[in-house]
Amino acid sequence: MSGHSKWANIKHKKAAVDAKKGKVWSRMAKSIIVAARGGSDPSMNARLRLAVEAAKGVGMPRDNIERAIRRGSGESKEGSVMKEILYEGYGCAGTAVICEILTDNSNRTAPEVRKIFEGGGGKLGATGCVGWMFDRKGLFVVEADKVEEDVLMELALDANAEDVSNNGDVYEVLCAPEDFTSVAEALEKAQIPVAEANISRIPQNTVDVSDIDEARRVLRLIERLEDNDDVQAVYSNYNIPDEIMEKLEDEE
Repeated sequence: MSGHSKWANIKHKKAAVDAKKGKVWSRMAKSIIVAARGGSDPSMNARLRLAVEAAKGVGMPRDNIERAIRRGSGESKEGSVMKEILYEGYGCAGTAVICEILTDNSNRTAPEVRKIFEGGGGKLGATGCVGWMFDRKGLFVVEADKVEEDVLMELALDANAEDVSNNGDVYEVLCAPEDFTSVAEALEKAQIPVAEANISRIPQNTVDVSDIDEARRVLRLIERLEDNDDVQAVYSNYNIPDEIMEKLEDEE
């Protein structure tokens, strides 16, 4: 799990950068659209409730939030129909990469994603080529200074969470997708703020990337994929040692 944890921390830090780029509202809207397919009432849909709270947290206007909910629930025919697609492929150093796509035009998105893979030294693969290497899990990220570890552990496990891990600045709570709502409601009831909550894809095993040049290429590929407007989320199984990550961070 160490590779995923480091990836999650990188992703968490990148959220602030995305906000500065003006991309975060678009991603939040797509998250709401996907969540609203499970019901348009946030009080009855924990995933939607958390997506809405996250959107409010970055200053997304109420009209934008409500418009996204209507699109996701089918209550509005505004705009084109959004399709969920999964693209799978390979990065350098033998890493596996999965992209969750939400697009209104797959004929546009597929060539764009393929070009990003090829430009980053990777290759877009066939459906199912790497998906078997990942497990779908509910993921909650809680900042470590918001709650005591033993309190979070007891609360989460009582709500059917599978694991709680301490990753320095944050705790990560994992659960089966079907237990997402029960864990979300337990955290809400205890008034524990959640920095991130979604249905994620967790690598079963990680690939060590100890060469700094290859590590740089891996991260650049992930970043370029995430920067594409149709890419909702990117998952990979790389594990970059701390000393390499520190050198790469110093380059920024």
